[in-house]
This record gives sequence, C-alpha cells and structure tokens, in this order.
Amino acid sequence: MALFSKGQLGRTCLFSLLFFLLSTQYVNARDYVSHQVSGDNLIIQTDDGQITLDYLTDFSVEVSFEPNLGKQSQVTASFSLVEQTEDVKVQLEQSDNQLIFNSKQLSAVIQKSPLNIKYIQQGTLLVREAGGFIANSNTQARGIQFKLAPNEKILGGGERVLGMDRRGNRLPLYNKAHYGYGTESTQMNYGLPAVYSSNQYMILFDNPASGWLDIGKTKADVLAFEAKLGQLTYVVIAGNSFSDLTTQYVNVTGKQPMPPRWALGYIASRFGYHSEQEARETLNLFEQQNFPVDAIIFDLYWFGKDVQGHMGNLAWDNKAFPNPEKMIKDFKQAGVNTVLITEPFILTTSKKWQNAVDNQVLALDKTGNPKTFDFYFGNTGLVDIFKPEAKAWFGNIYHELMQQGIAGWWGDLGEPEVHPADTLHQVNGNTLVADAIHNAYGHEWAKLVYQNQQLNYPNTRPFILMRSGFAGSQRYGIIPWTGDVGRNWDGLKPQVELSLQMSLFGLAYTHSDLGGFAGDNLDEELYLRWLQYGVFQPIYRPHAQEAVAPEPVFHSEKVQNIIRQSVNLRYQLMPYLYTMAFENSQTGKPLMQPVFFASQAPQDIDNKYDYLWGDDFFVSPIINSGVTEKTVDLPEGQWFDFFTDQIYAGGKTQKVAVNLESIPVFVKAGAFVPMVERVENAAHYSSEQLTLHYYHDPKVIKSDGYMYEDDGKTANAFTKGLYEKLKFNATFKPEQAQLNFNFKRDVGAKPYQGMPENRELTLVVHQAVKPRTIRVNQKDVTIAASYQQYQQTNSSAWFNSQTKQLMLKTNWHTQAVEISIK
Repeated sequence: MALFSKGQLGRTCLFSLLFFLLSTQYVNARDYVSHQVSGDNLIIQTDDGQITLDYLTDFSVEVSFEPNLGKQSQVTASFSLVEQTEDVKVQLEQSDNQLIFNSKQLSAVIQKSPLNIKYIQQGTLLVREAGGFIANSNTQARGIQFKLAPNEKILGGGERVLGMDRRGNRLPLYNKAHYGYGTESTQMNYGLPAVYSSNQYMILFDNPASGWLDIGKTKADVLAFEAKLGQLTYVVIAGNSFSDLTTQYVNVTGKQPMPPRWALGYIASRFGYHSEQEARETLNLFEQQNFPVDAIIFDLYWFGKDVQGHMGNLAWDNKAFPNPEKMIKDFKQAGVNTVLITEPFILTTSKKWQNAVDNQVLALDKTGNPKTFDFYFGNTGLVDIFKPEAKAWFGNIYHELMQQGIAGWWGDLGEPEVHPADTLHQVNGNTLVADAIHNAYGHEWAKLVYQNQQLNYPNTRPFILMRSGFAGSQRYGIIPWTGDVGRNWDGLKPQVELSLQMSLFGLAYTHSDLGGFAGDNLDEELYLRWLQYGVFQPIYRPHAQEAVAPEPVFHSEKVQNIIRQSVNLRYQLMPYLYTMAFENSQTGKPLMQPVFFASQAPQDIDNKYDYLWGDDFFVSPIINSGVTEKTVDLPEGQWFDFFTDQIYAGGKTQKVAVNLESIPVFVKAGAFVPMVERVENAAHYSSEQLTLHYYHDPKVIKSDGYMYEDDGKTANAFTKGLYEKLKFNATFKPEQAQLNFNFKRDVGAKPYQGMPENRELTLVVHQAVKPRTIRVNQKDVTIAASYQQYQQTNSSAWFNSQTKQLMLKTNWHTQAVEISIK
C-alpha cells in the first residue's frame, strides 16, 4: 500500500544525476592547509572546507566535512550516535606528507595532498577513502567514497533480500514498505546507511536523508554513499572479532534495553480483532486448547469498525469495545498483556483532526498549513514527530492509554509509508523538507514512545514494535519486524537473512510475522515450518491478514498438537532465551548469530539459511515443502541433535533425517542449557524448579555457562543490582573418567522480587557413561535402579541406558553445589 507522490518521482531523476556524477568519478580533490588538536578531535583545514576527526571510542572515529559553500541547508545533527562523555586518549604523529592520528586500537592516516584518509588497526589496513568527500555547490551532489578490496564481502544496508553479501548492488536509502515480498527485495521498510565488511570493519554514514548506497555496482572497487541533503559524516568502526564489531557498533549507537519477559512469549496478533467479544473468545480458545499466551495485539479496529476512514481517532470504538479498561484488567489478571497499534497519520475524517490542527502537531506545506494528501486509508495529515508540540500531544495520548493498562505499543506505517517530498518538518528549530529527514521518522517516533514511558513509568520496560527506524534505534527499545511478507514458501526463505543482517547492527529483535502476512494461502506444512522456526527467532508473534487465521487454535487438531509442542518448548527454553536478551543488553550480541561469528571464516558469510541461536544452538530451518532429509554444514566441534541426542561431527556436511514434528536443531558439545517447566505465560514463570542440561563429550575438558535471572519486568534491574546469575562449570578428567560440576549463585546488591531461596535442581547429563559413584557436596547420592524409584526420592540419580542420559536431583540453596560423577 506504499504509494508514490510526484515529489518521489522527481527524486528518481535527482539520484540519476548523482549516479552519473559518481560513475564518472566526479570528486573534489582537496589539499591540506593546517591542523589543530582539540581534546580527542583533529581539525584539518583544507583548501575547500574543514574536516574533523573525533575518536568516539578506541575502536571508532567519526569524520565530518564542512565545505566552504556558505550556509548548508537541510543539515541535521546526529540521530544515530549516543553522546560520548569521556575523551579518548589520542596521539598525533606528523611529517611533511601525512598526519597519523591514533587511539589505542585504531589509526587514521591522513595523506595531505591530495587529501585522503586510510584506517589501520594494529598494523592491518582496514579501509581507505577513494577520493574523499563529494560536495559541489552547482550539482548539490554530496557523499563519500571508499576503496573496496578485491575479495571483500560487504553486508549491511538494512532489510533487503539480496543474499548476505550485498556487494554489486546499488541500494536506495529510502524506507519504503514492500507488500507481499518473497525471495528478492532491494528496498524495504527499514534501510540502514551502514556496512559491515569481511575485512572486519564497519562504516556508518550518519545521515538520515534520502540517498543511495552503492556497494561496488557503479564501480566494482568503490563503496559510495550519496545524498543530496544532510551532513557529510561517517564513522569507521573496528573490532577484535566479527562479534566484537557489533559490540563496538552498539557502544557508539546505543544498547537495547532488556524487554519484559512476557515479550519473549507467545503474542496473539492478527489483522485484526474486530471487537472485545472476538478478542475474549480467541483468548478463551488458547486456554481451552492449552496454549500459553502472553499478549494480545489490537490492530486498526480498536479505534474504528472499518479499515478506511478512522485512522487518527486513537481512542477506543466504544461500540465494538464497550468496556476496554475492564477488558484490559481481565486480560492482565490472566497474565495477558494488551498492545495497541498506532500510526502517525491523522485523517481529516478522524475525531482528532481538528484537535491536531489546533495544537499545531502536523507537518506543514509551503504555505504554512497542515500538509494533506490522499493515501489508501483516506485524506490525511502527518504528525510532525520531530516537533516539541507534536511530541507532547502524541505523548499525552500514549500516557492516557497506559493509564488504562496498555502494556506495549505497535507503531505501524512509520517509514512513513507515504511522505510527499514537499512536506515540511520542524527539526531542532529548523524547517526541513521530507527528504532530509525521511529515514529518521520511525527512529524519532520510537524515541518519543520510549522517553514518554521513561518519564511516566520509569520502572516499566518498553515494548515498542516498529516497522521502520534508523541506525541506533535499538537504544529506544525498538522491536522491528520484516514487514508484510508473502504467505508462501518464498516469504519464509529470506527470514533468516533479514534477521541476521539487522542483528549485525544492534537490531537483535528483528523478526517475521510467523506464518506469513499477505495473501489467503492455506498451507499447513508451511505454517508448521514457519512457527517451528519461530521458537528460535527473537519474538514469537504469528500475524496475518484474517483470510487464514494466524493463531494455531483455529487450525486442525494435527497442526495444533505439533505447534503446541513448539510453543511449550519456547517457554521451557525461557531461561536460555532470557539470558541471551541480557547479554544483548550488555554487549549488543545478537540472539540470532551468523555462523561466521563462530568460525571467523569469511567464506561462511554467504550462509543465509542457517544460524546460531545464542552461542550453543545451531538452527537450520526447513524452507521447502516435502523435505524428509536435509544437508547441513555444521560448525566445528561436536553437535547433539536437540531432539534425538544423536551426535554429529562438525566442520563437515551432514545429512539429517527430517520429520514433520520439528526442524533441525543442534546443541554444541559442552553446552549448558537451562530449562523450566511449561507455564501458561510469563506471569507464572519461575525457575524454582530448574532443569539444567549438560551436553557431555570426552573431548570437552572444561566448560562454563551461566543463566541470568531477575523479576522480568523492572527497568534497569541489572544496574539496580536486582538480579541473580547462576554460574555453571564442568571439568572432565579423562584419565579418571571423572566429571565434576560446580554451580554458584551470584546475587546482585539485593534479592529481586520472587527470587527463589531454594531451587529444586535436576541435572541432565547427555551422552553420559553409567556412573559407579555420585557425590553432591561430598555426600554420596543413591543411584536408583529404576525411573520410578528415582521419581520417589528427593535426592537421587538415575541412568537411562537406552538414552545414555544421567539424571540427578538435588536442592540448590545459596551455597555452591559441587558434584562429582565417576
């Protein structure tokens, strides 16, 4: 439903001009004139402007150019970067021909004439400019070029379906929905002006204006960023590994706050629930058919009975929802959270139109009046999300709804889906045209919702589902999804690629509408495979047009029985998943990791179908119908089939039998996987009864792991010391055939609400050898003769000779637990 205005068509002509300029290598050669150092900044005067290098951290440097072209209009401050509060220790070396500006990790080597900069980490060349900044007053062409190495692979650009290596593509930087996409898409709802290189560096082009990212398309060995408007700024980021690159990136763009635990459970959603009665009946089915559920999302119908004509009401339709506050309260008492969709469009037919006009919250046209235009939903204006008056007006609406009990938000159409080029926005006191700010609209919207919640509900964690944003949006708690994907096998195929690409840039909660969104295709096998994959993606949210129900409770008994197992598994794995969420909040580590993170091998970059789920799982989704056997390329090491315990050697290609009950999932030898019993939802979550699986292999001599716990809802719980880390250690002594465990509880400054004083711990050792003796804290443990005898005792062990699993029960108080198995 994304439409084009005349202004957008004109934009195509403009960028054709830019394409011509760069394809003919039209760049401004410039020469050094003088320099000075100020703090951790190096300021260089050239014959046509000023270049400033500012070390943000030891691993990252920001480079900006201000040309001598008079006042530059449509230039914005940074949206992507967090404020750096400490100067980086730097050193400057100089000679007649060059300057070398160093931090501990990264060097910028500046050639004086013609001026050019290359970047070196610990003696290794990462990347160098190819001609420098472009800034010409006649053509208004603006940009920067870099030299690409011959075999270099380039990832990035945000949500696109092009394969992991995006080299050879010219990508529009203009957030735009792609309805019903499948196996190819060059432009989608969340673009990023940033790249990630196989040569272990990243570049962020810090400009939200409409533009292009040319990755060796026009010229095979040149990476180019182009835009007509906005600042000329880029950031080069280095890292000590591929994974560390992402950590260094979020150190300058911001870390994702922990989501509430309920956000990781099953979320009921469709387009959409038409009434309170329909919503209640649907949730009743979840209960009757024994499906866990943590939240329900209301699409457009909460404020109007029709899709068209009501957008912007932003208040309950009391005919369809006669008592929303009671409904929300009833759901909450059952542990189900309520989430509402909102959009930034206020239709001229909506109940809030005149109020929005009177409060001056809408973007304007050139005459100073609210800009109005037609799109699918009706004649509309657009909230000027950058304007203080609009922030206050919109924020007050969110505040009033949260007072009713709303727990989370869905921001839709936030590209914005239709954004005429002549629309005027007020940004930091400046009037900017739409093209100067388009790609930051969703980012600023997420910021508004996040900061409004921080102000009014400082102890509540955010749930902010957004279709569009910018670099750095993760620090505002944004949970992106991959747009209106086609409900077919071609729609399922690119989902791993999309999530991996976004996760490299800190957007680790990127996920798909499970089952597919667009169309009326009823394919039970496709539905099963998509929802089975969903167990191992960041957010579990089936969502679709209502021609085919996205909720499993409306499908056949066969489908329900299989999906129920998958959803229950999602909840059983909550301790593992929640620990990944914690790690992401601290380091930016993705929940879904590309396999090259583990191998550090550039050739693995091209794998767009398989991934690591945290550090310990390898997942290979089924993306075609009728599959009974799949070939997988396992990473190095030994791997256990998660469902059968069969062991596979890594570092080679393996053939794996596939059935309809599950997808190929493997666990790394030496891994600790904590699990809990299946619960109705996060409101009933407890780790008081904890099962800890250890995947034993004689080649793994030492292994460590941990599990993070808090109350699942308090904002900044870790910073406040309201947490607990359960630390696991295993040591194997081959000469004695002895396996030792040591478990410790590391409690924060004080116990969090609901923290168990004692845990009933069940240790499950996979691929164990029948033990002769077992000791827990120096005391012998009885080895039961049968499983029935094992179940009847509080502290005992049992070895299953058929599965080769050893099960051990013990109580885990505050003191450490030491276990010795011979």
